[in-house]
Amino acid sequence: MSTSTPHAAATTNHKQKTTNHLKTMQKKILLLGSGELGKEFVIAAQRIGQKVIAVDSYENAPAMQVAHGFEVINMLDGSELDRIVTKHQPDYIVPEIEAIRTERFYDYEKQGITVVPSAKAANFTMNRKAIRDLAAKELGLRTANYRYATSAGELQKAVGEVGIPCVVKPLMSSSGKGQSTIKTEADIEKAWKYAVEGSRGDVVEVIVEAFVNFHSEITLLTVTQHNGHTLFCAPIGHRQERGDYQESWQPAHVSQKDIYEAQDMAEKVTEALGGAGLFGVEFFLTDEGVYFSELSPRPHDTGMVTLAGTQNFNEFELHLRAILGLPIAEITLEKVGASAVILATENSENPTYSGIEKVAGLAKTDFRIFGKPTSRPYRRMGVVLSNDSLDTPIEEIVERAKKTATLITVNS
Repeated sequence: MSTSTPHAAATTNHKQKTTNHLKTMQKKILLLGSGELGKEFVIAAQRIGQKVIAVDSYENAPAMQVAHGFEVINMLDGSELDRIVTKHQPDYIVPEIEAIRTERFYDYEKQGITVVPSAKAANFTMNRKAIRDLAAKELGLRTANYRYATSAGELQKAVGEVGIPCVVKPLMSSSGKGQSTIKTEADIEKAWKYAVEGSRGDVVEVIVEAFVNFHSEITLLTVTQHNGHTLFCAPIGHRQERGDYQESWQPAHVSQKDIYEAQDMAEKVTEALGGAGLFGVEFFLTDEGVYFSELSPRPHDTGMVTLAGTQNFNEFELHLRAILGLPIAEITLEKVGASAVILATENSENPTYSGIEKVAGLAKTDFRIFGKPTSRPYRRMGVVLSNDSLDTPIEEIVERAKKTATLITVNS
């Protein structure tokens, strides 16, 4: 006959409660899109014991390299999406890219799966038409004058209405793909072809925006919580080429008036979309005030500057904690920082890197190599990060990051 002491029984009960709590705390996340942003999100999830299945259209994508498992599918195929959702039964579905059959998300929510930030947010923001109409028409936010076009002829008409110069973007794209500026009528046909080539998904439509005479543009990382108020990171400035960011820095120089206006706009649009998570909200700063530009319902590429230790939590940690419902007491700016991209210049099936040891030897500087299995001209393959004390001029940190990024070469 076995006996147990009250202390032993209490210990057993405590262990059982702890085990049950850990089971409750470990969630299964289906990550749709496995690029460099997804990779950092998976690392954040791994650090607090979450399980992630990474999904993309090709094998060995960056996030797959650090996830618990992976799937290779065409995410625009609704039946394939249904198949892997049924197979893995995730607690959360976290989109990282635009080219997804997002209308399926509403059904997944009905099944009790949490879509991040919400099925509505994912659907509206995966298509520039929905989010722009929500911001401008429903919420009355200040935006550039805009039109839509589904053919070269409609684009010609739209350009006549908004005026030249203007910007053309596919309704579904990322990292500036398909985006161009029309400066003369001769550019219209070329802009249409480029937009169609750069479009992601099966939507062949573009948005035409009147040119906004801005003096700077910022990303305002905005964190919505299930049981807490909306939080904002210090504004991030960035510079673009070919529609894709080249450097970003935090904090950006922004007047208090413009910060308050941007925060008000960001809170209105994220509240309308619903759900919890981190949104990257982009704005133009002009002499007339702040213009809403775009919104991503997930960590933003310019927000990679937060990997430089500028904040108490980087953007990926903030996204994860908001998703899981973990309380975020505050977001504090700890340092000034900058990021600068490392670009490929050639096509390669097995890219390698040189110059890393030079960067590793520099103070207040770090780098990330994303691990993309192939390269092509202008593809973002890594990022250099630099930081310094809060009283250091931000321009100095940006220049340091830019110069450091040139030390690393992507070899074919």
